[in-house]
Amino acid sequence: MFSAGISFSRFSQTVLKKCKHVGNKMFSNKYLLLTNVAVSVTLSGTGDFLEQALEISSESSKHWDKKRTSYMATSGLTVGVVCHYWYKFLDSKLPERTIKVVAKKVVVDQILFSPICISVFFVTLGLLERASLETIRTEIVKKGWRLYVAEWFIWPPAQVINFYWLPTRYRVLYDNTISLGYDIYTSYVVHDNSEE
Repeated sequence: MFSAGISFSRFSQTVLKKCKHVGNKMFSNKYLLLTNVAVSVTLSGTGDFLEQALEISSESSKHWDKKRTSYMATSGLTVGVVCHYWYKFLDSKLPERTIKVVAKKVVVDQILFSPICISVFFVTLGLLERASLETIRTEIVKKGWRLYVAEWFIWPPAQVINFYWLPTRYRVLYDNTISLGYDIYTSYVVHDNSEE
């Protein structure tokens, strides 16, 4: 029994070392873009899957739309790339972690980048759905504002933590982790046709 405890201890230490090694590689500069995109794709798809699960539980006639989930996951690809480069750019221009610099980053992120990110999201979905440019523009105007207003409640406090405590390489991971709940709402807004 004692030797089994030692074996398990060695096994768990080995597993933890491997996980740390893989984590360090994933978040190294060499693989960071790929990691950020993979995280964004996975969590965007998961957000839609969870939203559809909520919809299906309230409407028994509804079924899971795999195409919709794949489109939402693909939107995570484009948004993941854009966020990856945005955070690198923002941190290069405002590298300090003082309260004043963090406040500037939050304001710039919310006022400048948020509308860009929302637009990239809608353009990606529109292109996947083969929508016309007019339809994409209408979606951005009609539904983008709902997402933008919601962002003002979620992202400023979340980004204070992101910009003050986290290194650049973990920003997209943190962003997407916080964003999982927001992704559920995003999927709801994008697929809500009650105003039409």
